[in-house]
This record gives sequence, C-alpha cells and structure tokens, in this order.
Amino acid sequence: MIMAPPEVSLVIPFRNAQDTLSECLDSLQQQTLRSFEALLVDDGSGDGSQELVRARARADGRLRLFSPGRVGLVAALNLGIAHSRAALIARMDADDIMHPDRLRQQAEYLRISPDIALAGCQVELFPRNVVRAGYREYARWQNGCVDPEDIAANIFVESPLAHPSVMMRRAALESAGGYADGPFPEDYDLWLRLHESGHRMGKVASVLLSWRERPDRTSRVDSRYSRDAFDRLRTRYLGRDPRLRSGRDIVVWGGGRPTRLRARLLMDQGVRFAAWVDINPRRIGKTIWGLPVHPPERLDRSPKPFVLVYVTSHGARDEIACVLDGIGYRRGRDYLCVG
Repeated sequence: MIMAPPEVSLVIPFRNAQDTLSECLDSLQQQTLRSFEALLVDDGSGDGSQELVRARARADGRLRLFSPGRVGLVAALNLGIAHSRAALIARMDADDIMHPDRLRQQAEYLRISPDIALAGCQVELFPRNVVRAGYREYARWQNGCVDPEDIAANIFVESPLAHPSVMMRRAALESAGGYADGPFPEDYDLWLRLHESGHRMGKVASVLLSWRERPDRTSRVDSRYSRDAFDRLRTRYLGRDPRLRSGRDIVVWGGGRPTRLRARLLMDQGVRFAAWVDINPRRIGKTIWGLPVHPPERLDRSPKPFVLVYVTSHGARDEIACVLDGIGYRRGRDYLCVG
C-alpha cells in the first residue's frame, strides 16, 4: 500500500549533539500536528548522537536517520531535502526546542496565505544567562520583522529570519536551487535569492521556537558567518537590485569608515553615488571620494533621490527612517536600510 506523504518534512542536520538532541526530539514528538516526518542527517558525529536518534527512530517511524559521514552543513541540508516527501519543508537545529504548536501554526499560515513562499516565527533566546546584549537586540529586531513588507524592506539589513524557525514551500525552495555552498551564510543567501526572484516571506507573530545560544555556535566560529562574509553577500544581491540601476540619483546616509568600506563594495559593482548625507556638522560641506556631504535637509526636494541608509545601530536607523517618512519618502520605493 502506498502511504500518503506527510504534511511537513522537518530537516535536522546534527553533529555531536548528544547533550541537546533529547530535548529537541521531545519537542518534535510533542507537536500538535502529527502528520510530519523528521529527516535527521548525521554530519559525522563522534559521540552517541547517532545511537540516540536510531533508538528514537525505532520507536517512532516518522523519524528517519541518514548517515552520509562528514559532508558539511549545506550538503547535509540538501541530502535531507532530497529524501523528504512533503510539500512543506521545515528546519530545525539539534540544540533548539519547538513550541508544541509550531508546525501546525506555520502550516496553517502557509495554507491561508498562498502568496507566501516561506513562513518563519518569532523566537526566544535561551539560556538567558549566556545571551549577550548584542544578540538579544538582534532577536528583538528580528521578532519585529513579521509582515512580508517588513521582511522585504529589511532584507538588506540583516537576516530577518532565524534559520531553524522557517517552513518553506518545496516548490519555492526548488525554484531557488536549494541551499548553496560557499564563503557565505547559507540561510541568508537563500533568503536573498528568494527575495530577488520575487517570492514573499512572512512570519507567524508568535514565539514558537526556543533558539539556543552557545559560545561555540557555528555562526560565532565559522568565517562564513563573519561580518565581512555578510557584507559581501548582501552587496552582491543589493548591487543587482533594479532600484539601484534605474538611473535615479543614489545618496548614501551614513558616516564613518565602516560605512565607507561597505559602500565601496557597491561601487566595485558599478553602483555610482551622487552625494552623502551626514548629521555631523563637522562633515557638512566636505567631500567623500569627491562627492559632497549634505545635511539631511537637502533630501527634502524633488525629484527625490534614492537613499541607502548605511547605519548599523537599530535605534539610529529607526530615527532616520522617521525623518525620511516625514518628508514624503516611502520605504522600499525611495529608501532602503542596509546593515
């Protein structure tokens, strides 16, 4: 008898995760949505992780173990996806914990929103005693990016989605080419490809994932997740954005050497700027790369230039957005915030 495919396929790569896998799998097996399969890909573990999963899989046929050896995260993800059977592909890491209603709520969100290709959810960081202020602020910002319009408007700031929190339509994932391997964060690269191809991404406005923070998190120790890797990846997609290739004047709002270095990456792709804007009175009237530095008031004119807000502080970025909104600029149409 041919079995009907599950409603959701959950892909969980793991490596040496014996200490956290039990909690992760407990939260998986407590899901209110029962029609799922979990594809657990062992990326060359040397502890008891594989034996733990094998024992769980014997007791629950929805869990499937794959042991390709040490292949790396991207290959492990793509292997799990290749063996999955559902029209919806969800992600989770082996050290995180799901709310019991996570899969049901995200599947329902996608069911009633046929124009959405990917659904994330809000997250909470744990354990609290190891979460640093910068990461806590990032989670706060990310949890505020909920609507598809918010996610699209902030896609060039930072990754507006926690990778282990997402659920995607298989068709959209396959049309984007799956996960790509390279010197860049594989999740952010996928979000940018989906965005570039016109796919809309949204988020369930509920905390449905407990996202574990740890000093040896891959994003902290692997060069693919460094600031430089994010900047170069972001700039590669931003440089192809039609809004920067329309012939409209482009103005950069930002100051300091970090802004200039990130903006230089865009110039290396052939993007040309007309001027800079800065609030520092000591810089007004000077030049950067031969371009004039103006006060913000100079933006209140017609025709409006397209403004790239190169400011890393979330609070300062919000203040600049309020100024631009107040003089008739529209986010996404007349300005973009860039991380």
